[in-house]
Amino acid sequence: MKIYKVGDVVKAVCHTCKSVQDAVFRLSDVPLSDNSCTVKNVLVGCCRSCNEMIIMPQQSAPLINKKITAQKKSLETRVPAHMVDILKAASQELGASPEFTTPLIKYYLHILSEQEQPLDDLLEYLESDLAQGTSQKRISVKGRFVAEEVSRIKLKANIQSTTDIMKAVVLRINNDVLVKPTAKTLSELRSVAAAFS
Repeated sequence: MKIYKVGDVVKAVCHTCKSVQDAVFRLSDVPLSDNSCTVKNVLVGCCRSCNEMIIMPQQSAPLINKKITAQKKSLETRVPAHMVDILKAASQELGASPEFTTPLIKYYLHILSEQEQPLDDLLEYLESDLAQGTSQKRISVKGRFVAEEVSRIKLKANIQSTTDIMKAVVLRINNDVLVKPTAKTLSELRSVAAAFS
């Protein structure tokens, strides 16, 4: 890996100028592509003609990755032991390893949070016998948008407790994969599982 320093000049394509230009390395504040935050003082190459950032050296990647990792929030909750067993059985049914349980939960959190209609069925899962039991096992989910997605689900489902959201999601997975699977749902979930294997 070549190490660049402030003031170094390289040739790079500038999409604003639509030509190859000199890129001068300097420290700059760089917004992440999703505009979720800005990373301060990152070494980047800027077009000498239009001043746009056109290149980022590999040495700047750890600083960007550190900021992205810091944005990931952990969501932890305790559930009855049989719920972890449900997740492992669902993962196996989808042809995935037991480690797929966390991506499976994240997938469901994302899908449910994006739904337009109310999530009244989640309350029904909480009234079932499977929702009961002593909370003995821990489920931990980490991601940049997990907390936001859970908040949206809470509003749509009218459920205040994060633990109840997680229980309802596990029971929804149980219903979709183990109790009343449809060919379409299983196909979609197997594709997601294949992407994580």
